Amino acid sequence: MRDEISFIATAIGSMPHTAAEAALDIIFEHIPSCPLWPQLPQRGFRERTEVQFSEGLPGVVIDAVNERVFFDSGNEDRLADTMFGFYESYLQSEAADEWTAFKISEKCAAGIPALEKRLKRTPISFLKMQTTGPVTMGMNILDTNGEPVCRNETFLDVLVKGLIAKCRWQIKKFAPHARQLLCFIDEPVFATFGSQLSLPLSHYKVVTIINEMVESVHAVGALCGLHCCGKTEWTIPIEAGVDIVSFDAYEFGETVTLYPRLIKKHLEAGGYIAWGIIPASEMIFKEDAASLVALYDSHVERLCALGVDPALVHAKSIITPSCGIAELSGNAAKRVFELLEKTAAQLRDRG
Repeated sequence: MRDEISFIATAIGSMPHTAAEAALDIIFEHIPSCPLWPQLPQRGFRERTEVQFSEGLPGVVIDAVNERVFFDSGNEDRLADTMFGFYESYLQSEAADEWTAFKISEKCAAGIPALEKRLKRTPISFLKMQTTGPVTMGMNILDTNGEPVCRNETFLDVLVKGLIAKCRWQIKKFAPHARQLLCFIDEPVFATFGSQLSLPLSHYKVVTIINEMVESVHAVGALCGLHCCGKTEWTIPIEAGVDIVSFDAYEFGETVTLYPRLIKKHLEAGGYIAWGIIPASEMIFKEDAASLVALYDSHVERLCALGVDPALVHAKSIITPSCGIAELSGNAAKRVFELLEKTAAQLRDRG
């Protein structure tokens, strides 16, 4: 069943719509073989990624009036009580495999109930879901002193387990509607690895916390992907055991050639590359399916020149947009999905 994913088309979560049904209409029109629930940040503050997955995390304050989310580290006694309650609820949920205590509400993700409603009418083979990763969340949420919460070792563990719970809740919800679930961890902040900016976490620590999430996803039969829309150290997701490495292949496709042995090992072990070959920008109007297929071929040719079997690459490739498209116009967003469908079809049809 895993090999059937070859050249399947899916998308990154964020879309420019304010109505979930309008976003789902485009998704099911163009990528019905692997739809996903759309993230709709234009709908309001609560659909922003750092807010969307913060519900129920101890110490996190969602301030809708001022449109900010932060970690209240000022009252240690109260925080200790809420953390105790969190761990107790987490262990109970794990034992029962019942994660409703960590659900993502409709006010934070209108796309989830809208997709579930549609799937009750039309069961499918593959389905993608997504959760913002713990490193990105840990950098974007600040504590009372203005420090990223990932510097707090205790809260970092809470954050990882809270996001695992969000993944497991989604998997439990959508498992009856699809044969295979793809659960993606979105880590845009990984683009700071290898740059002048640095994260307050070591390579080993990042691999460890991502691996904890991956193993939890695997434990219930879902495949786990990791998406980063910039340059990064691709050793991190592969060492962490992800099934699908998802990246911006339109702007940074050459970066995979820096790790040919690792990519080869990843593919031979059954892993996939999700090539974000469809530009999530106004460049979409300067491309067509033929030019994007040619770009994909050029990246694969360079990778294979370094010793990776082209047949293996083609068998283990997924096609996606380069990133989310929440900032695009409606016309540009539709064009992204049209070329996503056509490009993936051309790659599939030529065998």
